[in-house]
Amino acid sequence: MLYRKLVKPLLFRIDPEKIHNRTIAGLRLAANVPGVLPAMRAICGVQATRKLAVDVFGLHFHNPVGLAAGLDKNGAAIPAFSSFGFGFVEVGTVTPKPQPGNELPRLFRLPEDEALINRMGFNNAGAQALAEKMRALRIRPVPVAINIGKNKTTPNEQAVNDYRACIDTLYEYGDFFVVNISSPNTPDLRKLQYGDFLQTLLNAVVREMRRKAGDRPVKPALVKIAPDVAPDELQLMAETIAASGISGIIATNTTVARQGLKSGHAAETGGLSGKPLNKRSTEVIRALYRATNGKLPIIGSGGIFTAEDAYAKIRAGASLVEVYTALIYQGPGIVKKINAGLLKLMQQDGIHHISQAVGLDAMAE
Repeated sequence: MLYRKLVKPLLFRIDPEKIHNRTIAGLRLAANVPGVLPAMRAICGVQATRKLAVDVFGLHFHNPVGLAAGLDKNGAAIPAFSSFGFGFVEVGTVTPKPQPGNELPRLFRLPEDEALINRMGFNNAGAQALAEKMRALRIRPVPVAINIGKNKTTPNEQAVNDYRACIDTLYEYGDFFVVNISSPNTPDLRKLQYGDFLQTLLNAVVREMRRKAGDRPVKPALVKIAPDVAPDELQLMAETIAASGISGIIATNTTVARQGLKSGHAAETGGLSGKPLNKRSTEVIRALYRATNGKLPIIGSGGIFTAEDAYAKIRAGASLVEVYTALIYQGPGIVKKINAGLLKLMQQDGIHHISQAVGLDAMAE
């Protein structure tokens, strides 16, 4: 309540990218001040409970609510975000070489729609810089996913090399990896979701993950897909992903659709996130769960603002969920709010563990 009535109005007076950068820098510095992280945990943290703990693709998550990629592109504020109560944190998207991203302005608030449009273009400091930050982390209280992509200047025919390079540099530092082939802000990137491009890329990723693992267990690698996919294309994608050895899917990235928006920024190009994406991302999760017979874990992302939103995605087939835009609009208390709401919804349905809700609606229809 304090965030929405006092803090957010002040933050929303400042250019969105400027305040984003200042916030990340502030969280990074705050984590080095004695007593700050325990205070954050005391205020925002989520009390661990067996009912919400999730074990999936060989990892343990204290709760199913994670931070989506894009907010902490360079892994600068992992300790602080972990203290907000997230069950996991996804950093990136990171590319092999540093790149500045697209021209400014490239981030827009749509408050009337509780949404954001971004055309950032994978602005990041590069894989080596992220590796150095991850190496310096003294404490990692929750699993950290590293979202990887290709540089803008790399043609699709050579994209495999960029993804392999990211894995080679970062393998030791991520608990799991996310192959981003669905951002609308890198030219032709979404073409990698289809046909031979997809099969070749995922096969190469799996081989590289196995090579880096050596004699150790192979870390999980997931693929993040777009919401703007026709049903028949989605079916083919699901079949290709399932056959590749990839560990799971994140559904979904931002959308290029603009139906029903009220904001004056609605016509801006880029990826739309927030409430307008909620319904479509849930539909994609349900379709993927059915297409893979529930055998491939899904992380649900897109328009989650309430416990009901998260629960709908879990019942559609998601084992975990992620938030991003809701954190901007509602503040760090959103994580505790969603987890508490999930417990109430489970109690209403007579469900004793969150895993029992996964796919209930997908299988019932």
